[in-house]
Amino acid sequence: MSVLTRYIVIEIIKGAFMALLLLWALTSLFTLTDELRDIGKGNYGLADVFTYVGLLAPQYCYELMPFAALLGSLFVMGEMGNNRELVAMRAAGISVMGIIKAVLMAGFILLLISILIGEFIAPAARHDAKILRNEAQHEHLVMRSLYGFWLRDGYKYFNIRQVEENGEIANVFVYELDDDHHLRRVSHIDRATYQSDNKWLMRGIKQSEISLRQMRANEIAQKEWRSSIDPGLLEIAVVNPDNLSILDLMDYIKFLQGNNQKTQKFELALWKRIINPLITLVMLLVSAPFVIGIKKGVSVGARMLLGVLIGLSFNILDGVSGRVGLVYDLNPAIMAVLPSALVLSAALYAISRIR
Repeated sequence: MSVLTRYIVIEIIKGAFMALLLLWALTSLFTLTDELRDIGKGNYGLADVFTYVGLLAPQYCYELMPFAALLGSLFVMGEMGNNRELVAMRAAGISVMGIIKAVLMAGFILLLISILIGEFIAPAARHDAKILRNEAQHEHLVMRSLYGFWLRDGYKYFNIRQVEENGEIANVFVYELDDDHHLRRVSHIDRATYQSDNKWLMRGIKQSEISLRQMRANEIAQKEWRSSIDPGLLEIAVVNPDNLSILDLMDYIKFLQGNNQKTQKFELALWKRIINPLITLVMLLVSAPFVIGIKKGVSVGARMLLGVLIGLSFNILDGVSGRVGLVYDLNPAIMAVLPSALVLSAALYAISRIR
């Protein structure tokens, strides 16, 4: 690696991390503002708020990395252009493709960092953040596993396998303990709907009474269930495919397929998780023609505005593509790759026009 190439790589990485720090600070500030409103809910205090926001930092860094790479590259390479450094590099024998190659080398380093954060740090940290927030705000213990959610309500433990978008829960197992913490009843509920005032209507109930002398089974068509567990708590616990690692998504898709449930939303999220680190490279390629081919003397504000517009446009295109794919039942892999492929094609065309 030549001295000039190393210089470009280091400067772009520094610029990307400066942009990432700024974006993370802004995002965390918005989250902090929202969380401060919940102080006093249960045992949720100021220390819990700051811990919660801190645990979300890896997730924010992972999501913002492509945008930060774009802004950092536009700023750093733009300054090099304004200071005639790019002209000097080209006069020293480095071609346009040589400069772009150096930009991509920086992109690969950022890509590896993004994968490390997104697969090994962010999911666990976000999970801990949700557990901390739930335990502080609610008296119920909430845990998520491969086989659904676990909640505790007094001496009752609930394993909820399915949460519907309309707020209903389905395929629920209830384990009830006595005062000596011995299992005394196991129930299976087909569906439960929240009514009002902490009341649930359970349907399709199968119960097994357990004692030292005998076991007795019975079925109940429907029954009212009074519990302090509210739908808001279930919404907190619901599986968000955007917050799972690639391995977790693959395992959860297999679980859903084994239970004959729809998997398209999670397949789309899986492909987006695979594509997301590569978007960093795409964003760096997008920045190249706007820096190398643009006239000199463009202000920092103009370059930042350009980066924001490009990033927002890509996010809108990516979001619309995913929604359209889910609505019309299109191939998740194609819909996940399509936005990046379109932007990459435009970037490569613009680079080919640079003289």
